[in-house]
Amino acid sequence: MNREVVRRPRQSGAHAALPALPDNLWRQQLRRRLLRWFARHARELPWRPSPGLYATWVSEIMLQQTQVATVVPYYRRFLARFPDVRALAAADEQEVLRHWEGLGYYRRARHLHAAARQVVAQHQGCLPTSLEQWQTLPGIGRYTAGAILSIALDQRHPILEANTVRLLSRLVALTADPGTGSSQEFLWGFAAALLPWRRCGDFNQALMELGSTLCTPRAPGCSRCPLATLCPTCTRGLQDQIPRRKPRAASVAVHEAAVIVQRADGRVLLRRCQAGERWEGLWDFPRVELSAAADRVTAAELCGKVAALTGIVIDAPQPLATFRHGVTHHRITLTCYQAAGRGRGTRRSAVRWVALDDLAAYPLPVTGRRISRLLQEDRAERA
Repeated sequence: MNREVVRRPRQSGAHAALPALPDNLWRQQLRRRLLRWFARHARELPWRPSPGLYATWVSEIMLQQTQVATVVPYYRRFLARFPDVRALAAADEQEVLRHWEGLGYYRRARHLHAAARQVVAQHQGCLPTSLEQWQTLPGIGRYTAGAILSIALDQRHPILEANTVRLLSRLVALTADPGTGSSQEFLWGFAAALLPWRRCGDFNQALMELGSTLCTPRAPGCSRCPLATLCPTCTRGLQDQIPRRKPRAASVAVHEAAVIVQRADGRVLLRRCQAGERWEGLWDFPRVELSAAADRVTAAELCGKVAALTGIVIDAPQPLATFRHGVTHHRITLTCYQAAGRGRGTRRSAVRWVALDDLAAYPLPVTGRRISRLLQEDRAERA
């Protein structure tokens, strides 16, 4: 099979490792095989039957750095509460974050909400229909804009994200680092060259589907792949080498403390996380980073940190529970304490005394929600 009739000019330096683009016959075979496979094996996902602009937009934002199985229930709940862009724009940010709670990467939710308000304010609630207009909205880049328009309107735009970068790199045996500027330019051009003139949305979804389900980072399902005989990485047995992997960042151990500060009337103290903090926009029990493991932290140190953060004076805190979890490359040990507290806090500290029954209305980090459940269970046991 003639794969490399279309030649690229000889280049030097960092561009020398870029392969030639496959010829037109190869591309035609790929389109046919891929679309036939997608028609038979596409997963039934709630945003696929009626892929309008709004539903596609929400799904694409949720799917960024998040697995499909995790997204599905969040998508259904989100669309039930915010069925269109006007409903989303009219909502309070706290409610939007509450419906996003547990999905992670909360900046996505804040950008989605801000973009909805921009669409209503500047476009009378009509979602854009051009790549350029979409990219003026918060949180929308070239990939997301192209995916929305190709899937919802069948416009002819290439896409490039983690799954398709891996798939396309293997389809041309790209040995260069796919993250460099020259490789990215090459892959965008390759993605554009592959696009059919019709069914662009199906084709782009098929690329992502194949990359997600078969052309996986490790142990790809080449024996079931419809493109295996077209793929030089497969035929040469280079799946573990392509695409070139970046070395993993070393994990960092972090010790934190969360303090349940409770007043005499039973209300607990919540603090809204500020711009630049890990859980920006969410509410949380006062949380501080420790300079050492919890067993080496003094009560005076904890009291001082909570007072500096919230303006609230607390009694000596008592340990309650320990949670371990990961955020990006951080391994976090979170020790939870209880303490009596008093005061109103400072305006700058953004704190609020909240009844236990009202905690469900506040968007909390996953560990914050676990602490909330501990409090509810403790109250039930005491009743």
